[in-house]
Amino acid sequence: METTPVEIRRVDDREIHIAWADGHRTVFTNNHLRECCPCAACVNEFTSQRMLDPASVSPDIRAEAIELVGRYAIKIRWSDRHATGIYTFQKLREWCACEACRTRGSSEPAPRGT
Repeated sequence: METTPVEIRRVDDREIHIAWADGHRTVFTNNHLRECCPCAACVNEFTSQRMLDPASVSPDIRAEAIELVGRYAIKIRWSDRHATGIYTFQKLREWCACEACRTRGSSEPAPRGT
């Protein structure tokens, strides 16, 4: 599974689209990615329990900026002013929930809720 993105872009203030080097494409809703933020404020570092209440995430959350973190991840500044999560390319690719990835069974779905 290729984990090198060739394009990452915000679409219509609702989604983030990723095109991978192997031609695969992944689409995430902003709400879903914000809910599964991997930072220490959103996930307990010791127990891996989700601390972020999904109900606290606004349905119209927007990704205001996306920055590269080295050559392995992105950092997203959200409209709720949260900006500490680092989303690795490997995890983003694993979280792809498209039909092809679900059928192949190689996809680990992104966490939902607590």
